[in-house]
Amino acid sequence: MNKKVDLSVTIAGIQFRTPITTASGTFGFGREYADLTDLHQLGAITVKGITPEPRKGNPGQRLIETPAGLINSVGLMNPGVEAFLTEELPWLLQQDVPVIVNINGKTVEEYGEMAARLNKVEGIAALEVNISCPNVKEGGMAFGTRPETAAAAVRAARRNTSLPLIIKLSPNVTDIALMAKTVAEEGADAISLINTLLAMVIDIKKRKPILANTFGGLSGPAIRPIALCMVYQVYEAVSLPIIGMGGIMTAEDALSFIMAGASAIALGTANFVEPDSIGKVSAGLEEWCQRENIDTIREIIGCAHK
Repeated sequence: MNKKVDLSVTIAGIQFRTPITTASGTFGFGREYADLTDLHQLGAITVKGITPEPRKGNPGQRLIETPAGLINSVGLMNPGVEAFLTEELPWLLQQDVPVIVNINGKTVEEYGEMAARLNKVEGIAALEVNISCPNVKEGGMAFGTRPETAAAAVRAARRNTSLPLIIKLSPNVTDIALMAKTVAEEGADAISLINTLLAMVIDIKKRKPILANTFGGLSGPAIRPIALCMVYQVYEAVSLPIIGMGGIMTAEDALSFIMAGASAIALGTANFVEPDSIGKVSAGLEEWCQRENIDTIREIIGCAHK
C-alpha cells in the first residue's frame, strides 16, 4: 500500500492542507462549486474580487474562448464588501478551509479602506491585494504596472491591517522581479502571480472588437510558459512565498510551478473546463510523490533552481 504523502504547505503563516487554492474570479465564493468538488482538497479558498461598493461589471459579452485559453472582461462584478460579509462569509466559515479575500480599489485610499474594513474580521485568513486586473477602467492594473503606484497601494493596505497580505502581480510589465521587490519592501507577506495578460479579439464581420470593454484578460494554457517563467524569476528575486497560477490544468503543470519556486498553486480556467480539477490535481500530486518517493511536497519547492 502506498504511503500517505504530506501535501501541506505554509503561506504567510497560513496552514494549507494541500498546495492548491483557487484563482480569484474563477470560483465565485466557493458555494457555486460545492456540489461539484470536495472543497477539503483545497489548501485555501480565494474568493472573487471584492470592492467597497457593489459592481455590476462590464456590459455586453464578457467571455471569449480562444484556441488555447479564455479571454474575460467581467469587470469585477461583485456584491460589495458589506454584502460579502453578511451573505457569503458565514457559509465560507463553515467549510473548514482558510479564506483569502481578494480586494480591489479605484484609488490608493480605497485599498486602505478595504484592508481596514476586513482587518480582524473573524475567519479571514489573508487579503490578496489585486493590483493587476486588466478588465476595469479605474484601479486594478493601473496600480500594478509601475513600481511607485504598486508601492502606494500595498503601503495603504499594510498600514490598515495586521492580516497577511498576498500581492497579486500583473504580467503586463517589463520587469516582474522589480515589481516583486517593490511590494516586498512595502510589507507584502506573499506574492501571487500571474494575473491575466491583456488581450483582445476583433469580429471581422462587424469590424470591431467583440468585447464591449475592447480589452480583456487572457488566461489558460496559452499563458502557462509565461507564468512559469515569471514564477522562476520572482523566486530568485525575493524570499517571499509564491502562489503560482496561469494555465495550470493538470498535476504535471502544478509540479512544474512548484519546482520553479511556487509554494502553492491556484487553479483558474481549469475550473471552467473541468469542475473537479481540484480533486484531479490533488490526487495527481500525491500519486507523483508516491512514485518518486517524495515524503512531502515541500521537498521540491524551487528544486529546478538547484
